[in-house]
Amino acid sequence: MTTLYTNIACLTGIGATETALRGKELAALQAISNAWLLIEDAAIAGYGDQSTLPVNKPANIIDVQGGTILPAWCDSHTHLVFGASREQEFVDKIKGLSYAEIAAKGGGILHSAHQLASLSEDELFRLAWQRLQEANALGTGAIEIKSGYGLTVASELKMLRVIRRLKEKAAAPIKASFLGAHAYPAAYKENHEGYLRLIEEEMLPVIAAEKLADYIDVFCEDGFFSAAETERILMAGKRYGLKPKIHANQLHLSGGVQVGVKHHAISVDHLETMDADAIQTLAAASTIGTLLPSAAFFLRMAYQPARQLIDAGAAIALATDFNPGSSPGLDMHFVVSLACIQMKMLPEEAINAATINGAAALELQQITGSISKGKRADFIITKPIPSLAYIPYAFSTNLVQQVLLGGVPVK
Repeated sequence: MTTLYTNIACLTGIGATETALRGKELAALQAISNAWLLIEDAAIAGYGDQSTLPVNKPANIIDVQGGTILPAWCDSHTHLVFGASREQEFVDKIKGLSYAEIAAKGGGILHSAHQLASLSEDELFRLAWQRLQEANALGTGAIEIKSGYGLTVASELKMLRVIRRLKEKAAAPIKASFLGAHAYPAAYKENHEGYLRLIEEEMLPVIAAEKLADYIDVFCEDGFFSAAETERILMAGKRYGLKPKIHANQLHLSGGVQVGVKHHAISVDHLETMDADAIQTLAAASTIGTLLPSAAFFLRMAYQPARQLIDAGAAIALATDFNPGSSPGLDMHFVVSLACIQMKMLPEEAINAATINGAAALELQQITGSISKGKRADFIITKPIPSLAYIPYAFSTNLVQQVLLGGVPVK
């Protein structure tokens, strides 16, 4: 079916960018005022200003009544598959307990692993599907989903099979990351070698045989996986065809950025704790730095040094880090607002980081992430707004009028 969208106050995020934007490029957000957009089936077929409206108009014409159209968000870092929320830990944090103290009393990742083990694959799928529908309705198109709350062979595979089912049913692209190296299970707390071998010898062969993951991820952090252990896991994953991603430098200068760049990671994510060497290492690499400001917000941590990274020439993306422990929110709009309010990113920089650069962090920039002929018709129609800056400015207002994924309206 062909559909023509007219009376668009601002059509933005235009361009056929095939690499992540960096430096001054990140602030360049192309836009057309008083525009139209033509969709044929699932793809963008054309666009322009009202003076260039197609002569032969399709039967299906939709007046967006002065709304703005921008690309759907690309959320490149989530933990969407889990068993239950962890609001008691939220209360513990209010009472003053640290992330490490909560983990020491049985909370955190190990608590989620215990919850997940008790649920069937069908129940996990049902819960994850509901969350994915919520994310889509908020404007998220492409999304990455990690395992990592399994920590046993059976549970990690169960999570990845749930993600595969989501991929098969979803209207928009999904990428899967194997995060077996999220934490050391209690049984392996004093036997790191045993768990590393479990990943290498029992998890990875099945994941590769069943094609369950696109990426391999590691929580490279003090008290979790060292830089040397991270490197070993990445190399094992690469032998099975999995590309590296890393949780790096969230709590400490873990060396994760340097390890990620050394192994040509698609992205290194978190980056709350950075020094000059880590910034320059990332700026000189093709690896994308994915910033997760809602996790810093929820944990009351220092925010990522976005301005230093941008000024150094690093490519950065924005994502939610959606998970039950440290970022229980799916709204990329809020992430974009935090990036502007707390990290001093310009609205144009934040929108680019949450769309085309997020797509690049998922290796999907050639099919989504911008308004370009031939790309998927994944976009958000906003309610009438005075300017693009209003999007991050109005951080608690639902501005979504309609979301389309592959040209199909999200219900």
